Amino acid sequence: MLRDLSTYLYKIASWKTLLLGGLLYVPFPAYFLSNLEAMINRYAGQPIGPIDLLLFNTEPARILDMVDMYGTEGRQIYAEGELIYDTIYPLTYTFLLCILLSAIYKNRTVTPFDLVNIVPFLFLWTDYLENICIITLLRTHPDTSLTVAAICAILSAVKWGGFFVSLVLILYGLLRRFFVRPVAQPAR
Repeated sequence: MLRDLSTYLYKIASWKTLLLGGLLYVPFPAYFLSNLEAMINRYAGQPIGPIDLLLFNTEPARILDMVDMYGTEGRQIYAEGELIYDTIYPLTYTFLLCILLSAIYKNRTVTPFDLVNIVPFLFLWTDYLENICIITLLRTHPDTSLTVAAICAILSAVKWGGFFVSLVLILYGLLRRFFVRPVAQPAR
């Protein structure tokens, strides 16, 4: 199944699908998610930001503090946004990253492995599980669970780690593509 998905992505990878991926991706951070964050901050009365974007300060206690600071309306808006926007958004960025990796590594022998283009799919599920934890914390406040917050922190770290792995693979592929000359095959 994974090999079939990888083959399919290599097959459809082109500037058109890359453009499509970009067009599907851009409205989320540029409009939907930025407006959601602004509403959350407005209801909180201070700039807190979403839990999803915590990169380094993901201690469970910090997450629980954020849930509390959102306020009742902020928690409600955030949970709805997670259910609506953050269900579709991971699919858009995963598609974009997979198509980008497919375009870079298509017809190349420089890949460390031939399934490199589906690496973003491996981390897609951590984003969805993180979203489930966030919604659980938002909906169960004030009876929030430190265990759920800890799981959320771990999933967030894995999600961001996967994103950075994808970026490293993109950078590696681009560097190899533009700066490393192919080795000439000996004449037979």
